[in-house]
Amino acid sequence: MAENQMRLPLDGAIVINKPKGWTSFDVVAKLRGMLKPKKIGHTGTLDPMATGVLVLCLGKATKLAEKMIHLDKEYIAEVTFGGTSNTDDAEGEVTINKEAGVKSLVEIERTLKQFEGILQQMPPQFSAKKVNGKRAYKLAREGKKVELKTSEVTIHELELLSYKWPVLNIRVKCSKGTYLRSLARDLGEVLGVGGYLTALQRTQVGPFLIQDAGQIEETTEKDLIPFGKVEGLIKSAS
Repeated sequence: MAENQMRLPLDGAIVINKPKGWTSFDVVAKLRGMLKPKKIGHTGTLDPMATGVLVLCLGKATKLAEKMIHLDKEYIAEVTFGGTSNTDDAEGEVTINKEAGVKSLVEIERTLKQFEGILQQMPPQFSAKKVNGKRAYKLAREGKKVELKTSEVTIHELELLSYKWPVLNIRVKCSKGTYLRSLARDLGEVLGVGGYLTALQRTQVGPFLIQDAGQIEETTEKDLIPFGKVEGLIKSAS
C-alpha cells in the first residue's frame, strides 16, 4: 500500500506502434492494465487492419486529447485496383472487376494530382460516423443503406512511392477526418477500375513520429512523455 501511495501520477502521453489486428481500444485496455493510470484514452482511431502511430493520453494529459485529434497525420497506404470492397478495404467483401484494364503510370500520376488540396470526401459505409445517433458501421452490418454526408478534408501531400499494376503505394499527409479507405475507393472510381485499401501504416501524428513509437508489450512508465513536454509539442505543431 505504501508503495502505491508514493507512486507518482502518470500525466503525459505514450506513443505506441499499434500492431495489426488490434483495435485502438484494445491498446487502451492493455495499457490500462499494465500501467494502471487514473485516466487513459487514445487520440484518433486506427482500424484493426492498420498499424503505426497511436498516441495515448494519460492522467491530466487527457484534456489535451481533443487538440491532438486535430493534428495533421501522415500515412503510407497500399491501394489495390481492379476490385471494390463493401468496407473499402481488404477486411470486407471484395468484388473483382474482371473488366478492369491495366492503368499506366501516367494515368495513375494524373489521377493522384486530382486528389491534392481541399476535397469533399464521402466516408465509408462501415465507419464510426453517426447517423441518427447510431454508428454507420452498426447500421451497415445490419444490411441497412447508410445515408452519409461528405466532409471537407485536406490532403496536403500525396506522393507516389511505387506502382506495379494492380498495386499502388502512396504517402499521404492529410487533415483530421480523412479516410484513407475512401481515398483508395475514390482513386479506383476515377480510374474506372475500382480500388480498395489493402495495407495502411500511420507514420506521424503532428510531432509524434513512427520512429519514436514503442511496442505495446515492452511499454513501461519510462516511455511516458511528461505533460509539459506534450503540451509544448502540440503548440509547436499547431
